[in-house]
Amino acid sequence: MKVIDAIDERIIDLSMNTKNKKETIKALADKLHDAGYINDVGAFIKDIYEREAQGITGIGNYIAIPHGKSDSVTQVGIAIGKLNDEIEWETLDGKGVKLVFLFAVSNDHEYAKNHMKLLAEIATKLGNDEAVEKLNKMQEVSELREIFTAV
Repeated sequence: MKVIDAIDERIIDLSMNTKNKKETIKALADKLHDAGYINDVGAFIKDIYEREAQGITGIGNYIAIPHGKSDSVTQVGIAIGKLNDEIEWETLDGKGVKLVFLFAVSNDHEYAKNHMKLLAEIATKLGNDEAVEKLNKMQEVSELREIFTAV
């Protein structure tokens, strides 16, 4: 599985008005639930916060990649939120967050392998300053697709 295969417009919001980390994770989890990626929002969020307690998911450049394995996940997916305003988040560079990639990953071993591949692909893309700049400026899902199909 590649990131481009995980891009689903139903779980993407490129104009979020959430005011903090909690609201952002809840809004993206609700999208995952409504699209059938998870079957229990509360359990999923609990598992996300358990992972958050283990280490920072704000990787810098205004980007966070919260994730955690959860039995509530029925299908691997990545909910993506681009915020209209920067929010506070624990990050490696001390800045806030404007872009969130929320991974929905099952405890199943096969799902976990896909998760690691997707995480590695996103990390590689986010190591490219030009790609990060485009992500921070994008306004349409088609732009997101272009970024992840570009070599």
